[in-house]
Amino acid sequence: MKGYTKPLLLITIILLVDQISKIWVKLNMTIGQSFKVISDKVMIQFIENPGMAYGMEFGGEYGKLFLSVFRIIAVIGIGYGLVYMVKNKYNRGFILNVALIFAGALGNIIDSAFYGMIFSESTPYQKAVLFPEGGGYATFLHGYVVDMFHLPMWKGTFPTWFPIWSGEEFVFFRPIFNVADSAISIGVFLILIFNNRYFKEEHVEKHDVNNEVVED
Repeated sequence: MKGYTKPLLLITIILLVDQISKIWVKLNMTIGQSFKVISDKVMIQFIENPGMAYGMEFGGEYGKLFLSVFRIIAVIGIGYGLVYMVKNKYNRGFILNVALIFAGALGNIIDSAFYGMIFSESTPYQKAVLFPEGGGYATFLHGYVVDMFHLPMWKGTFPTWFPIWSGEEFVFFRPIFNVADSAISIGVFLILIFNNRYFKEEHVEKHDVNNEVVED
Protein backbone atom coordinates (compact mmCIF):
# COMPACT_ATOMS: atom_id res chain seq x y z
CA MET A 1 0.00 0.00 0.00
CA LYS A 2 3.04 2.28 0.13
CA GLY A 3 2.51 5.16 -2.28
CA TYR A 4 -1.26 4.66 -2.45
CA THR A 5 -2.16 6.13 0.96
CA LYS A 6 -2.14 9.84 0.08
CA PRO A 7 -3.87 9.51 -3.33
CA LEU A 8 -6.58 7.26 -1.84
CA LEU A 9 -7.06 9.59 1.13
CA LEU A 10 -7.36 12.61 -1.19
CA ILE A 11 -9.86 10.81 -3.45
CA THR A 12 -11.94 9.72 -0.43
CA ILE A 13 -12.04 13.25 1.04
CA ILE A 14 -13.04 14.83 -2.30
CA LEU A 15 -15.79 12.26 -2.89
CA LEU A 16 -17.19 12.62 0.64
CA VAL A 17 -17.27 16.43 0.55
CA ASP A 18 -18.68 16.41 -2.99
CA GLN A 19 -21.46 13.92 -2.31
CA ILE A 20 -22.41 15.29 1.13
CA SER A 21 -22.74 18.81 -0.30
CA LYS A 22 -24.78 17.59 -3.27
CA ILE A 23 -27.12 15.44 -1.19
CA TRP A 24 -27.67 18.27 1.29
CA VAL A 25 -28.53 20.71 -1.50
CA LYS A 26 -30.76 18.18 -3.26
CA LEU A 27 -32.77 17.46 -0.09
CA ASN A 28 -32.94 20.99 1.32
CA MET A 29 -33.27 23.33 -1.67
CA THR A 30 -35.54 23.74 -4.66
CA ILE A 31 -34.28 24.31 -8.20
CA GLY A 32 -33.12 27.92 -8.61
CA GLN A 33 -33.14 28.62 -4.88
CA SER A 34 -30.10 30.50 -3.59
CA PHE A 35 -28.69 32.14 -0.51
CA LYS A 36 -25.73 34.41 0.13
CA VAL A 37 -22.62 33.16 1.92
CA ILE A 38 -20.47 36.30 1.57
CA SER A 39 -22.64 39.26 0.46
CA ASP A 40 -23.56 38.70 -3.19
CA LYS A 41 -20.06 37.58 -4.22
CA VAL A 42 -20.17 34.02 -2.87
CA MET A 43 -23.51 32.24 -3.13
CA ILE A 44 -25.07 28.80 -2.97
CA GLN A 45 -27.50 28.39 -5.87
CA PHE A 46 -29.05 25.04 -6.75
CA ILE A 47 -29.16 24.02 -10.37
CA GLU A 48 -29.02 20.63 -12.09
CA ASN A 49 -26.74 20.06 -15.03
CA PRO A 50 -27.71 17.41 -17.63
CA GLY A 51 -24.42 17.81 -19.48
CA MET A 52 -20.80 18.65 -18.77
CA ALA A 53 -18.95 20.60 -16.11
CA TYR A 54 -19.84 24.20 -15.17
CA GLY A 55 -23.38 23.97 -16.51
CA MET A 56 -22.51 23.20 -20.12
CA GLU A 57 -24.94 20.85 -21.88
CA PHE A 58 -24.44 18.06 -24.39
CA GLY A 59 -27.34 17.52 -26.79
CA GLY A 60 -30.38 15.45 -26.02
CA GLU A 61 -31.09 12.00 -24.57
CA TYR A 62 -28.49 10.17 -26.63
CA GLY A 63 -25.96 12.91 -25.98
CA LYS A 64 -26.49 12.47 -22.26
CA LEU A 65 -26.04 8.70 -22.51
CA PHE A 66 -22.91 9.10 -24.65
CA LEU A 67 -21.45 11.58 -22.17
CA SER A 68 -22.13 9.26 -19.21
CA VAL A 69 -20.51 6.28 -20.96
CA PHE A 70 -17.57 8.46 -22.02
CA ARG A 71 -17.12 9.62 -18.42
CA ILE A 72 -17.04 6.02 -17.18
CA ILE A 73 -14.44 5.02 -19.79
CA ALA A 74 -12.38 8.12 -18.97
CA VAL A 75 -12.46 7.39 -15.22
CA ILE A 76 -11.38 3.78 -15.80
CA GLY A 77 -8.50 5.06 -17.95
CA ILE A 78 -7.48 7.67 -15.38
CA GLY A 79 -7.70 5.09 -12.58
CA TYR A 80 -5.49 2.67 -14.52
CA GLY A 81 -3.01 5.47 -15.19
CA LEU A 82 -2.99 6.45 -11.53
CA VAL A 83 -2.13 2.90 -10.44
CA TYR A 84 0.63 2.76 -13.07
CA MET A 85 2.09 6.07 -11.86
CA VAL A 86 2.16 4.94 -8.23
CA LYS A 87 3.78 1.60 -9.13
CA ASN A 88 6.42 3.34 -11.22
CA LYS A 89 7.02 6.03 -8.61
CA TYR A 90 6.11 9.10 -10.64
CA ASN A 91 6.40 12.54 -9.06
CA ARG A 92 4.19 12.64 -5.95
CA GLY A 93 2.72 16.03 -6.79
CA PHE A 94 1.77 14.83 -10.26
CA ILE A 95 0.12 11.71 -8.80
CA LEU A 96 -1.94 13.82 -6.38
CA ASN A 97 -3.03 16.12 -9.22
CA VAL A 98 -4.21 13.12 -11.23
CA ALA A 99 -5.98 11.85 -8.10
CA LEU A 100 -7.86 15.17 -7.93
CA ILE A 101 -9.00 14.77 -11.55
CA PHE A 102 -10.01 11.15 -10.93
CA ALA A 103 -12.01 12.05 -7.80
CA GLY A 104 -13.79 14.90 -9.57
CA ALA A 105 -14.71 12.81 -12.59
CA LEU A 106 -15.94 9.96 -10.37
CA GLY A 107 -17.97 12.37 -8.23
CA ASN A 108 -19.94 13.62 -11.24
CA ILE A 109 -20.38 10.09 -12.59
CA ILE A 110 -22.09 9.11 -9.33
CA ASP A 111 -24.68 11.84 -9.96
CA SER A 112 -25.27 10.81 -13.56
CA ALA A 113 -25.43 7.11 -12.82
CA PHE A 114 -27.47 6.96 -9.61
CA TYR A 115 -29.18 10.25 -8.66
CA GLY A 116 -32.00 9.71 -11.14
CA MET A 117 -32.72 6.34 -9.54
CA ILE A 118 -32.61 7.34 -5.86
CA PHE A 119 -34.09 10.86 -5.85
CA SER A 120 -37.45 12.27 -6.86
CA GLU A 121 -37.37 15.21 -9.25
CA SER A 122 -36.30 18.60 -7.94
CA THR A 123 -38.53 21.47 -9.11
CA PRO A 124 -38.74 25.22 -8.39
CA TYR A 125 -41.62 24.40 -6.03
CA GLN A 126 -40.65 21.10 -4.42
CA LYS A 127 -37.54 19.63 -2.79
CA ALA A 128 -36.37 16.17 -3.79
CA VAL A 129 -37.07 13.07 -1.71
CA LEU A 130 -34.52 10.31 -1.19
CA PHE A 131 -35.77 6.85 -2.24
CA PRO A 132 -39.31 7.97 -3.22
CA GLU A 133 -42.07 5.36 -3.27
CA GLY A 134 -42.75 5.73 -7.00
CA GLY A 135 -39.08 5.48 -7.92
CA GLY A 136 -36.63 8.12 -9.09
CA TYR A 137 -36.93 10.72 -11.81
CA ALA A 138 -34.67 8.96 -14.35
CA THR A 139 -33.04 5.67 -15.27
CA PHE A 140 -29.45 4.51 -14.83
CA LEU A 141 -26.91 6.91 -16.39
CA HIS A 142 -29.58 9.56 -17.05
CA GLY A 143 -29.41 11.47 -13.77
CA TYR A 144 -28.50 15.15 -13.51
CA VAL A 145 -25.33 16.52 -11.91
CA VAL A 146 -25.98 18.80 -8.92
CA ASP A 147 -24.23 22.20 -9.03
CA MET A 148 -24.35 24.83 -6.31
CA PHE A 149 -21.37 27.20 -6.03
CA HIS A 150 -21.91 30.59 -7.66
CA LEU A 151 -19.17 33.24 -7.48
CA PRO A 152 -20.31 36.38 -9.32
CA MET A 153 -17.24 38.27 -8.11
CA TRP A 154 -17.33 41.03 -10.69
CA LYS A 155 -20.16 42.50 -12.74
CA GLY A 156 -19.82 45.07 -15.48
CA THR A 157 -20.58 46.07 -19.06
CA PHE A 158 -18.47 45.49 -22.15
CA PRO A 159 -17.29 48.82 -23.69
CA THR A 160 -18.94 49.96 -26.90
CA TRP A 161 -15.75 49.31 -28.91
CA PHE A 162 -15.58 45.66 -27.77
CA PRO A 163 -16.36 43.20 -30.63
CA ILE A 164 -19.46 40.90 -30.58
CA TRP A 165 -20.56 41.70 -27.00
CA SER A 166 -20.42 45.50 -27.29
CA GLY A 167 -22.51 47.14 -24.55
CA GLU A 168 -23.68 43.83 -23.06
CA GLU A 169 -23.50 43.04 -19.36
CA PHE A 170 -21.07 40.41 -18.13
CA VAL A 171 -20.50 38.52 -14.88
CA PHE A 172 -17.22 37.00 -13.69
CA PHE A 173 -17.42 34.17 -12.60
CA ARG A 174 -20.77 33.19 -14.19
CA PRO A 175 -20.77 29.34 -14.25
CA ILE A 176 -22.26 27.45 -11.30
CA PHE A 177 -20.19 24.43 -10.25
CA ASN A 178 -19.61 21.79 -7.57
CA VAL A 179 -16.73 20.29 -5.57
CA ALA A 180 -16.05 17.67 -8.26
CA ASP A 181 -15.72 20.36 -10.96
CA SER A 182 -13.32 22.27 -8.71
CA ALA A 183 -11.17 19.18 -8.12
CA ILE A 184 -10.87 18.55 -11.87
CA SER A 185 -10.03 22.20 -12.60
CA ILE A 186 -7.45 22.44 -9.80
CA GLY A 187 -5.80 19.17 -10.87
CA VAL A 188 -5.53 20.25 -14.51
CA PHE A 189 -4.36 23.75 -13.56
CA LEU A 190 -1.58 22.46 -11.29
CA ILE A 191 -0.38 19.99 -13.94
CA LEU A 192 -0.17 22.80 -16.49
CA ILE A 193 1.64 25.12 -14.06
CA PHE A 194 4.15 22.57 -12.75
CA ASN A 195 4.41 20.44 -15.90
CA ASN A 196 8.11 21.14 -16.47
CA ARG A 197 8.99 20.48 -12.86
CA TYR A 198 7.08 17.18 -12.69
CA PHE A 199 8.56 15.70 -15.83
CA LYS A 200 12.04 17.13 -15.27
CA GLU A 201 12.20 15.33 -11.92
CA GLU A 202 10.82 12.19 -13.55
CA HIS A 203 13.56 12.29 -16.20
CA VAL A 204 16.29 12.79 -13.55
CA GLU A 205 14.98 9.88 -11.46
CA LYS A 206 14.96 7.50 -14.45
CA HIS A 207 18.45 8.66 -15.45
CA ASP A 208 19.77 7.92 -11.95
CA VAL A 209 18.16 4.46 -11.97
CA ASN A 210 19.77 3.63 -15.32
CA ASN A 211 23.18 4.73 -14.08
CA GLU A 212 22.84 2.50 -11.02
CA VAL A 213 22.01 -0.47 -13.24
CA VAL A 214 25.08 0.17 -15.44
CA GLU A 215 27.36 0.52 -12.42
CA ASP A 216 26.12 -2.78 -10.98
